Amino acid sequence: MTATKKIAVIALMAATLSGGKTALSFVPNVEIVTVLIALYAYVFGLSYVFPCVLVFVTAEIFIWGLNTWVVSYYVYWPTVAFVFSVLGKRQAKLFAVTLSAVILTMFFGVLTSLIDVGLLTGSFDNFWYRFAVMYARGIVFFAVHVFSNLIVFLALFNPLEKTLEKLKKQLENKNAVL
Repeated sequence: MTATKKIAVIALMAATLSGGKTALSFVPNVEIVTVLIALYAYVFGLSYVFPCVLVFVTAEIFIWGLNTWVVSYYVYWPTVAFVFSVLGKRQAKLFAVTLSAVILTMFFGVLTSLIDVGLLTGSFDNFWYRFAVMYARGIVFFAVHVFSNLIVFLALFNPLEKTLEKLKKQLENKNAVL
């Protein structure tokens, strides 16, 4: 694929992440970003999705401003990209993909709580106690997040993966006009 096509694909991926996040922003802790990053990494690999994630997170800063979520996003989304690029190379089955998504989504709740406790308070006195309180306070939201990603991955991953594979083949065809 030419460099121009690759840049265009990366930009389109980043735009769909922002658009998908915005489209579901009215529903607390239900999101499509995880499955999109997972799909892009699974099908296209890290050389596409890593720059896409960096553009997405940076664009989110311009939209929402700076806060502790920025650190979480710069850690979490590249982690999702890496895990699913490895799964894509191994052609993992839906069970492994969905289990990975559920584990990563649970990790997101822990990560954001750790970062919020550490960065918001600036103190490490009673850190684990404050972490437990922060995590417990968000447990309902974390549960919704995990359950919704479970459903989204089970319902959407395979059909969207097949569609993206077809698109990738078209993009790799040097004679294709897009």
